[in-house]
Amino acid sequence: MCNKETKSTKNNFTDETILKLFTVQKKEVEISYTGEQVSSDGGALLLKEIDNQINLISEICSCIEDERDPRYVKHGLKELLTQRILQIACGYEDANDCDSLKDDQIFKLCAEKLPQSAASLASQPTMSRLENSIRRSVLYRIAEVLANNFIKSYAEEPSIIIIDCDDTDDIAYGQQEMINYNDYYGDYCFMPLHIYEGMSGKLITTILKPGRRSKGVNVFAILERLIQHIRKSWKNTRILLRGDSHFCSPEFMNWKKEQKNVNFITGLTGNKVLNELSQITKDSAERSYKKNNAPVKMYHTFSYKANTWDEEQRVIVKVEVNEKGTNVRYVVTDIRDYRTKQLYETCYCQRGSMELRIKDHKTYLKSDRTSCHKFEANQFRVFLHSAAYVLIHTLQKEVLKNTEYFNATMKTIQLKILKVAAYVKEMKTKIKIELSRFFPEKDLHVNCFKMFNCLRC
Repeated sequence: MCNKETKSTKNNFTDETILKLFTVQKKEVEISYTGEQVSSDGGALLLKEIDNQINLISEICSCIEDERDPRYVKHGLKELLTQRILQIACGYEDANDCDSLKDDQIFKLCAEKLPQSAASLASQPTMSRLENSIRRSVLYRIAEVLANNFIKSYAEEPSIIIIDCDDTDDIAYGQQEMINYNDYYGDYCFMPLHIYEGMSGKLITTILKPGRRSKGVNVFAILERLIQHIRKSWKNTRILLRGDSHFCSPEFMNWKKEQKNVNFITGLTGNKVLNELSQITKDSAERSYKKNNAPVKMYHTFSYKANTWDEEQRVIVKVEVNEKGTNVRYVVTDIRDYRTKQLYETCYCQRGSMELRIKDHKTYLKSDRTSCHKFEANQFRVFLHSAAYVLIHTLQKEVLKNTEYFNATMKTIQLKILKVAAYVKEMKTKIKIELSRFFPEKDLHVNCFKMFNCLRC
Protein backbone atom coordinates (compact mmCIF):
# COMPACT_ATOMS: atom_id res chain seq x y z
CA MET A 1 0.00 0.00 0.00
CA CYS A 2 1.10 3.59 -0.50
CA ASN A 3 -0.18 6.91 0.69
CA LYS A 4 -2.07 9.24 -1.63
CA GLU A 5 -0.12 12.04 -3.23
CA THR A 6 -1.30 15.39 -4.53
CA LYS A 7 0.26 17.97 -6.86
CA SER A 8 2.48 15.25 -8.26
CA THR A 9 2.51 11.71 -9.54
CA LYS A 10 4.48 8.97 -7.82
CA ASN A 11 7.16 8.98 -10.47
CA ASN A 12 7.37 12.78 -10.69
CA PHE A 13 8.14 13.88 -7.11
CA THR A 14 8.69 17.61 -6.56
CA ASP A 15 9.43 19.75 -3.51
CA GLU A 16 5.79 20.90 -3.50
CA THR A 17 4.47 17.35 -3.20
CA ILE A 18 2.14 16.87 -0.22
CA LEU A 19 1.99 13.35 1.22
CA LYS A 20 -0.80 12.13 3.44
CA LEU A 21 0.26 10.08 6.46
CA PHE A 22 -1.71 8.47 9.29
CA THR A 23 -4.58 10.19 11.10
CA VAL A 24 -4.50 11.49 14.67
CA GLN A 25 -7.84 11.86 16.45
CA LYS A 26 -9.63 11.89 13.08
CA LYS A 27 -7.33 14.58 11.69
CA GLU A 28 -5.25 13.87 8.61
CA VAL A 29 -1.49 14.38 8.82
CA GLU A 30 0.24 15.81 5.78
CA ILE A 31 3.95 16.10 5.08
CA SER A 32 5.72 18.22 2.47
CA TYR A 33 9.31 19.21 1.75
CA THR A 34 8.85 22.98 1.73
CA GLY A 35 10.77 24.01 4.86
CA GLU A 36 13.43 25.84 2.90
CA GLN A 37 14.79 27.81 5.85
CA VAL A 38 15.43 24.81 8.11
CA SER A 39 18.82 23.12 8.38
CA SER A 40 19.47 19.80 10.10
CA ASP A 41 23.07 20.68 11.04
CA GLY A 42 22.88 23.66 13.40
CA GLY A 43 25.75 22.25 15.45
CA ALA A 44 28.13 22.96 12.56
CA LEU A 45 28.23 26.52 13.91
CA LEU A 46 30.26 25.16 16.85
CA LEU A 47 32.83 23.75 14.44
CA LYS A 48 32.98 27.11 12.66
CA GLU A 49 33.67 28.80 16.00
CA ILE A 50 36.48 26.30 16.66
CA ASP A 51 38.02 26.92 13.26
CA ASN A 52 37.90 30.65 13.93
CA GLN A 53 40.06 29.95 17.00
CA ILE A 54 42.61 27.51 15.51
CA ASN A 55 42.55 28.89 11.94
CA LEU A 56 43.02 25.41 10.44
CA ILE A 57 41.01 25.83 7.23
CA SER A 58 42.67 29.15 6.36
CA GLU A 59 46.11 27.59 6.81
CA ILE A 60 45.19 24.66 4.55
CA CYS A 61 43.85 27.18 2.04
CA SER A 62 47.18 29.04 2.09
CA CYS A 63 48.90 25.88 0.82
CA ILE A 64 46.89 25.90 -2.42
CA GLU A 65 47.66 28.21 -5.29
CA ASP A 66 44.45 29.12 -7.08
CA GLU A 67 45.23 28.85 -10.78
CA ARG A 68 41.66 29.44 -11.95
CA ASP A 69 40.79 32.39 -14.16
CA PRO A 70 39.39 34.94 -11.67
CA ARG A 71 36.83 36.09 -14.24
CA TYR A 72 35.01 32.78 -13.89
CA VAL A 73 35.55 32.04 -10.21
CA LYS A 74 32.32 31.91 -8.20
CA HIS A 75 33.59 30.08 -5.12
CA GLY A 76 36.80 31.01 -3.32
CA LEU A 77 39.17 28.33 -2.04
CA LYS A 78 38.35 28.95 1.61
CA GLU A 79 34.64 28.71 0.86
CA LEU A 80 35.16 25.39 -0.92
CA LEU A 81 37.30 23.94 1.86
CA THR A 82 34.95 25.12 4.60
CA GLN A 83 31.95 23.67 2.82
CA ARG A 84 33.60 20.29 2.23
CA ILE A 85 35.30 19.87 5.62
CA LEU A 86 32.23 20.84 7.66
CA GLN A 87 29.99 18.64 5.57
CA ILE A 88 32.35 15.72 6.21
CA ALA A 89 32.30 16.51 9.94
CA CYS A 90 28.50 16.43 9.92
CA GLY A 91 28.35 13.05 8.19
CA TYR A 92 28.17 14.02 4.49
CA GLU A 93 31.34 12.33 3.30
CA ASP A 94 30.83 12.30 -0.48
CA ALA A 95 31.39 15.20 -2.87
CA ASN A 96 27.98 14.32 -4.34
CA ASP A 97 26.41 15.60 -1.11
CA CYS A 98 27.42 19.12 -2.14
CA ASP A 99 24.61 19.12 -4.70
CA SER A 100 21.83 18.63 -2.15
CA LEU A 101 23.43 20.84 0.52
CA LYS A 102 24.54 23.79 -1.61
CA ASP A 103 21.61 25.92 -0.37
CA ASP A 104 21.76 24.79 3.27
CA GLN A 105 21.72 28.04 5.26
CA ILE A 106 23.96 26.80 8.09
CA PHE A 107 26.71 25.66 5.73
CA LYS A 108 26.41 28.95 3.82
CA LEU A 109 26.84 30.87 7.08
CA CYS A 110 29.87 28.77 7.99
CA ALA A 111 31.33 29.59 4.57
CA GLU A 112 30.78 33.27 5.44
CA LYS A 113 27.98 33.76 2.93
CA LEU A 114 24.58 35.30 3.62
CA PRO A 115 22.15 32.41 4.13
CA GLN A 116 19.38 33.46 1.76
CA SER A 117 20.40 36.38 -0.44
CA ALA A 118 23.83 35.01 -1.42
CA ALA A 119 24.36 32.56 -4.26
CA SER A 120 24.47 28.82 -3.66
CA LEU A 121 27.54 26.98 -2.45
CA ALA A 122 29.59 24.84 -4.81
CA SER A 123 28.20 21.72 -6.48
CA GLN A 124 29.90 18.35 -6.89
CA PRO A 125 31.67 19.10 -10.21
CA THR A 126 33.33 22.20 -8.75
CA MET A 127 34.45 20.26 -5.67
CA SER A 128 35.80 17.41 -7.80
CA ARG A 129 37.79 19.83 -9.96
CA LEU A 130 39.39 21.21 -6.79
CA GLU A 131 40.32 17.73 -5.56
CA ASN A 132 41.89 16.78 -8.87
CA SER A 133 43.88 20.01 -9.18
CA ILE A 134 46.04 19.32 -6.10
CA ARG A 135 49.76 18.66 -6.66
CA ARG A 136 52.17 16.69 -4.48
CA SER A 137 53.98 19.84 -3.36
CA VAL A 138 50.65 21.13 -2.00
CA LEU A 139 50.05 17.86 -0.17
CA TYR A 140 53.43 18.15 1.55
CA ARG A 141 52.56 21.66 2.75
CA ILE A 142 49.16 20.51 4.03
CA ALA A 143 50.87 17.73 5.99
CA GLU A 144 53.04 20.43 7.58
CA VAL A 145 49.93 22.46 8.43
CA LEU A 146 48.42 19.50 10.26
CA ALA A 147 51.67 18.91 12.16
CA ASN A 148 51.92 22.62 13.02
CA ASN A 149 48.33 22.63 14.23
CA PHE A 150 49.20 19.72 16.52
CA ILE A 151 52.17 21.64 17.93
CA LYS A 152 50.13 24.84 18.42
CA SER A 153 47.43 22.92 20.28
CA TYR A 154 49.74 22.85 23.33
CA ALA A 155 49.95 25.99 25.45
CA GLU A 156 53.54 25.12 26.38
CA GLU A 157 56.16 22.55 25.47
CA PRO A 158 55.07 19.15 26.85
CA SER A 159 57.49 17.04 28.85
CA ILE A 160 56.65 13.93 26.80
CA ILE A 161 54.59 12.95 23.77
CA ILE A 162 53.86 9.49 22.35
CA ILE A 163 53.82 9.12 18.58
CA ASP A 164 51.37 6.32 17.86
CA CYS A 165 51.60 4.83 14.37
CA ASP A 166 49.35 2.31 12.67
CA ASP A 167 47.95 1.65 9.23
CA THR A 168 44.59 0.30 8.12
CA ASP A 169 42.98 -1.04 4.98
CA ASP A 170 41.17 1.26 2.57
CA ILE A 171 39.49 -1.03 0.05
CA ALA A 172 39.51 0.24 -3.55
CA TYR A 173 36.58 -0.34 -5.89
CA GLY A 174 37.87 1.11 -9.15
CA GLN A 175 40.99 1.97 -11.09
CA GLN A 176 42.64 4.23 -8.52
CA GLU A 177 46.33 4.93 -8.97
CA MET A 178 48.78 3.10 -6.67
CA ILE A 179 46.38 0.54 -5.26
CA ASN A 180 47.86 -2.90 -4.54
CA TYR A 181 46.50 -6.34 -3.85
CA ASN A 182 46.87 -7.18 -0.17
CA ASP A 183 46.97 -10.89 0.72
CA TYR A 184 45.91 -10.29 4.32
CA TYR A 185 42.74 -8.41 3.38
CA GLY A 186 42.20 -10.34 0.16
CA ASP A 187 41.43 -7.26 -1.92
CA TYR A 188 42.89 -4.26 -3.71
CA CYS A 189 43.37 -1.36 -1.33
CA PHE A 190 45.34 1.57 0.00
CA MET A 191 47.01 1.36 3.42
CA PRO A 192 46.85 4.87 4.94
CA LEU A 193 49.30 5.50 7.78
CA HIS A 194 47.64 7.15 10.79
CA ILE A 195 49.80 9.07 13.27
CA TYR A 196 48.33 10.37 16.54
CA GLU A 197 49.64 11.57 19.88
CA GLY A 198 49.05 8.59 22.13
CA MET A 199 47.95 10.29 25.37
CA SER A 200 45.69 13.02 23.99
CA GLY A 201 44.39 11.42 20.78
CA LYS A 202 45.34 14.52 18.78
CA LEU A 203 45.90 13.84 15.11
CA ILE A 204 49.41 14.61 13.83
CA THR A 205 49.00 13.53 10.21
CA THR A 206 47.54 10.83 7.96
CA ILE A 207 49.52 9.61 4.95
CA LEU A 208 47.89 7.65 2.12
CA LYS A 209 50.08 4.75 0.97
CA PRO A 210 49.79 1.90 -1.54
CA GLY A 211 48.02 -1.21 -0.28
CA ARG A 212 50.92 -3.07 1.28
CA ARG A 213 52.37 -3.11 4.78
CA SER A 214 54.84 -0.31 5.41
CA LYS A 215 58.50 -1.25 5.10
CA GLY A 216 60.63 -0.16 8.03
CA VAL A 217 62.81 2.09 5.89
CA ASN A 218 59.76 3.89 4.44
CA VAL A 219 58.19 4.46 7.85
CA PHE A 220 61.54 5.67 9.15
CA ALA A 221 61.73 8.30 6.39
CA ILE A 222 58.35 9.70 7.46
CA LEU A 223 59.11 9.58 11.19
CA GLU A 224 62.53 11.17 10.77
CA ARG A 225 61.06 14.20 9.01
CA LEU A 226 58.19 14.40 11.51
CA ILE A 227 60.41 14.29 14.61
CA GLN A 228 62.84 16.81 13.14
CA HIS A 229 59.89 19.11 12.41
CA ILE A 230 58.62 18.78 15.99
CA ARG A 231 62.13 19.41 17.34
CA LYS A 232 62.15 22.87 15.74
CA SER A 233 59.50 23.91 18.27
CA TRP A 234 60.11 21.53 21.18
CA LYS A 235 63.80 21.18 22.00
CA ASN A 236 63.48 19.17 25.24
CA THR A 237 60.31 17.12 24.85
CA ARG A 238 60.80 13.39 25.26
CA ILE A 239 59.41 11.69 22.16
CA LEU A 240 58.37 8.04 22.37
CA LEU A 241 57.58 6.09 19.20
CA ARG A 242 55.00 3.35 19.74
CA GLY A 243 53.70 0.83 17.22
CA ASP A 244 53.19 -2.83 16.44
CA SER A 245 55.83 -5.22 15.08
CA HIS A 246 56.11 -3.87 11.54
CA PHE A 247 57.20 -0.51 12.98
CA CYS A 248 60.26 -2.19 14.50
CA SER A 249 62.82 -0.50 12.27
CA PRO A 250 66.62 -1.00 12.42
CA GLU A 251 66.97 2.33 10.61
CA PHE A 252 65.05 4.10 13.38
CA MET A 253 67.04 2.31 16.10
CA ASN A 254 70.32 3.44 14.57
CA TRP A 255 69.16 7.00 13.90
CA LYS A 256 67.69 7.62 17.32
CA LYS A 257 71.05 6.91 19.03
CA GLU A 258 72.20 10.34 17.91
CA GLN A 259 68.98 12.02 19.01
CA LYS A 260 68.26 13.57 22.39
CA ASN A 261 65.20 12.29 24.30
CA VAL A 262 63.94 9.94 21.58
CA ASN A 263 62.83 6.42 22.57
CA PHE A 264 60.80 3.61 21.05
CA ILE A 265 58.62 0.69 22.11
CA THR A 266 57.22 -1.57 19.40
CA GLY A 267 55.98 -5.08 18.92
CA LEU A 268 58.48 -7.70 17.81
CA THR A 269 57.77 -10.73 15.63
CA GLY A 270 58.71 -14.02 17.32
CA ASN A 271 61.41 -16.30 15.98
CA LYS A 272 63.37 -19.40 17.02
CA VAL A 273 65.92 -17.50 19.11
CA LEU A 274 63.27 -15.48 20.95
CA ASN A 275 61.23 -18.62 21.61
CA GLU A 276 64.26 -20.30 23.15
CA LEU A 277 65.03 -17.29 25.36
CA SER A 278 61.45 -17.24 26.63
CA GLN A 279 60.98 -21.02 27.01
CA ILE A 280 61.56 -21.05 30.79
CA THR A 281 58.88 -18.38 31.32
CA LYS A 282 56.48 -20.25 29.04
CA ASP A 283 57.01 -23.57 30.85
CA SER A 284 56.56 -21.89 34.24
CA ALA A 285 53.29 -20.26 33.19
CA GLU A 286 51.89 -23.52 31.79
CA ARG A 287 52.81 -25.44 34.98
CA SER A 288 51.11 -22.78 37.09
CA TYR A 289 47.95 -22.98 34.98
CA LYS A 290 47.79 -26.79 35.25
CA LYS A 291 48.36 -26.65 39.00
CA ASN A 292 45.83 -23.91 39.88
CA ASN A 293 43.45 -24.22 36.91
CA ALA A 294 43.33 -20.41 36.72
CA PRO A 295 44.49 -17.99 34.01
CA VAL A 296 48.17 -17.04 34.30
CA LYS A 297 50.06 -14.03 32.97
CA MET A 298 53.84 -13.80 33.34
CA TYR A 299 56.48 -11.34 32.13
CA HIS A 300 60.20 -11.65 31.56
CA THR A 301 62.84 -9.37 30.08
CA PHE A 302 66.18 -10.06 28.42
CA SER A 303 68.65 -8.53 25.97
CA TYR A 304 68.52 -9.55 22.31
CA LYS A 305 70.22 -8.52 19.08
CA ALA A 306 68.81 -9.39 15.67
CA ASN A 307 71.19 -9.74 12.75
CA THR A 308 70.04 -6.41 11.28
CA TRP A 309 70.52 -4.48 14.57
CA ASP A 310 73.71 -2.67 15.47
CA GLU A 311 73.37 -3.33 19.19
CA GLU A 312 71.36 -5.28 21.76
CA GLN A 313 67.93 -4.02 22.79
CA ARG A 314 65.66 -4.82 25.69
CA VAL A 315 62.98 -7.40 24.84
CA ILE A 316 59.92 -8.03 27.00
CA VAL A 317 58.03 -11.30 26.67
CA LYS A 318 54.48 -11.71 27.93
CA VAL A 319 53.19 -15.27 28.35
CA GLU A 320 49.47 -15.69 28.92
CA VAL A 321 47.90 -19.12 29.54
CA ASN A 322 44.18 -19.76 29.87
CA GLU A 323 41.52 -22.16 28.66
CA LYS A 324 42.16 -21.03 25.07
CA GLY A 325 45.82 -22.04 25.17
CA THR A 326 49.18 -20.27 25.41
CA ASN A 327 49.75 -16.83 23.95
CA VAL A 328 53.29 -15.39 23.71
CA ARG A 329 53.94 -11.76 22.74
CA TYR A 330 57.22 -9.85 22.34
CA VAL A 331 57.98 -6.14 22.68
CA VAL A 332 61.31 -4.42 21.99
CA THR A 333 62.34 -1.10 23.53
CA ASP A 334 65.36 1.00 24.42
CA ILE A 335 63.77 2.08 27.73
CA ARG A 336 65.70 0.57 30.65
CA ASP A 337 64.44 2.48 33.68
CA TYR A 338 60.96 0.93 34.06
CA ARG A 339 59.90 -2.43 35.41
CA THR A 340 58.88 -5.07 32.91
CA LYS A 341 55.18 -5.41 33.77
CA GLN A 342 54.69 -1.68 34.19
CA LEU A 343 56.32 -0.91 30.87
CA TYR A 344 54.25 -3.49 29.00
CA GLU A 345 50.85 -2.81 30.58
CA THR A 346 50.90 0.93 31.20
CA CYS A 347 52.92 1.97 28.15
CA TYR A 348 52.72 -0.52 25.30
CA CYS A 349 49.18 -1.83 25.85
CA GLN A 350 47.76 1.70 25.78
CA ARG A 351 48.36 1.75 22.05
CA GLY A 352 45.06 -0.12 21.80
CA SER A 353 43.36 3.29 21.89
CA MET A 354 44.72 3.78 18.35
CA GLU A 355 42.00 1.44 17.10
CA LEU A 356 39.35 3.78 18.50
CA ARG A 357 40.92 6.83 16.85
CA ILE A 358 41.18 5.08 13.50
CA LYS A 359 37.55 4.02 13.93
CA ASP A 360 36.55 7.66 14.44
CA HIS A 361 38.57 8.73 11.40
CA LYS A 362 37.77 5.88 9.05
CA THR A 363 34.39 4.49 10.12
CA TYR A 364 32.56 7.53 11.51
CA LEU A 365 34.09 10.26 9.33
CA LYS A 366 34.30 7.89 6.33
CA SER A 367 37.88 8.76 5.37
CA ASP A 368 38.03 5.67 3.14
CA ARG A 369 36.06 7.49 0.43
CA THR A 370 39.12 7.51 -1.81
CA SER A 371 37.41 6.85 -5.13
CA CYS A 372 39.25 9.41 -7.29
CA HIS A 373 41.48 8.04 -10.03
CA LYS A 374 44.45 10.27 -9.19
CA PHE A 375 46.48 9.36 -6.11
CA GLU A 376 47.02 13.04 -5.22
CA ALA A 377 43.26 13.67 -5.21
CA ASN A 378 42.72 10.75 -2.84
CA GLN A 379 45.48 11.95 -0.48
CA PHE A 380 43.84 15.40 -0.50
CA ARG A 381 40.54 13.79 0.44
CA VAL A 382 42.20 12.01 3.36
CA PHE A 383 43.57 15.37 4.53
CA LEU A 384 40.08 16.91 4.34
CA HIS A 385 38.74 14.12 6.55
CA SER A 386 41.71 14.65 8.87
CA ALA A 387 40.80 18.33 9.18
CA ALA A 388 37.24 17.30 10.09
CA TYR A 389 38.72 14.95 12.72
CA VAL A 390 40.77 17.81 14.20
CA LEU A 391 37.72 20.09 14.47
CA ILE A 392 35.54 17.48 16.17
CA HIS A 393 38.38 16.28 18.43
CA THR A 394 38.98 19.89 19.54
CA LEU A 395 35.25 20.29 20.21
CA GLN A 396 35.26 17.07 22.20
CA LYS A 397 38.42 17.56 24.28
CA GLU A 398 38.39 21.33 24.78
CA VAL A 399 34.82 22.63 24.54
CA LEU A 400 33.07 19.50 25.91
CA LYS A 401 35.85 18.78 28.41
CA ASN A 402 33.70 18.45 31.54
CA THR A 403 30.71 16.77 29.94
CA GLU A 404 29.63 13.21 29.23
CA TYR A 405 30.83 13.64 25.63
CA PHE A 406 34.51 14.01 26.56
CA ASN A 407 35.14 10.32 25.79
CA ALA A 408 32.26 9.77 23.36
CA THR A 409 32.75 8.53 19.80
CA MET A 410 32.62 11.06 17.00
CA LYS A 411 29.44 9.40 15.78
CA THR A 412 27.77 10.20 19.09
CA ILE A 413 28.92 13.82 18.87
CA GLN A 414 27.55 14.03 15.33
CA LEU A 415 24.16 12.70 16.37
CA LYS A 416 23.81 14.48 19.73
CA ILE A 417 25.64 17.78 19.21
CA LEU A 418 25.91 18.57 15.49
CA LYS A 419 22.59 17.24 14.19
CA VAL A 420 20.39 20.06 15.44
CA ALA A 421 17.46 21.47 13.48
CA ALA A 422 17.98 25.19 12.93
CA TYR A 423 15.64 27.83 11.49
CA VAL A 424 17.59 30.56 9.73
CA LYS A 425 16.20 33.95 8.78
CA GLU A 426 18.19 36.70 7.11
CA MET A 427 16.95 40.10 8.26
CA LYS A 428 17.93 43.64 7.31
CA THR A 429 20.37 44.22 10.17
CA LYS A 430 21.08 40.71 11.46
CA ILE A 431 20.81 36.99 10.81
CA LYS A 432 18.52 35.14 13.19
CA ILE A 433 18.99 31.44 13.99
CA GLU A 434 16.43 29.56 16.04
CA LEU A 435 16.97 26.10 17.55
CA SER A 436 14.26 24.00 19.13
CA ARG A 437 13.49 24.84 22.75
CA PHE A 438 13.03 21.09 23.26
CA PHE A 439 16.51 20.19 22.00
CA PRO A 440 17.86 17.73 24.64
CA GLU A 441 21.33 19.32 24.75
CA LYS A 442 20.11 22.91 24.74
CA ASP A 443 21.89 23.89 27.97
CA LEU A 444 25.16 22.37 26.76
CA HIS A 445 24.89 24.26 23.47
CA VAL A 446 24.21 27.52 25.30
CA ASN A 447 27.30 27.04 27.47
CA CYS A 448 29.45 26.28 24.43
CA PHE A 449 28.39 29.41 22.56
CA LYS A 450 28.86 31.51 25.73
CA MET A 451 32.41 30.17 25.90
CA PHE A 452 33.11 31.37 22.37
CA ASN A 453 31.57 34.77 23.18
CA CYS A 454 34.09 35.10 26.03
CA LEU A 455 36.97 34.15 23.71
CA ARG A 456 35.96 36.93 21.29
CA CYS A 457 35.93 39.59 24.02
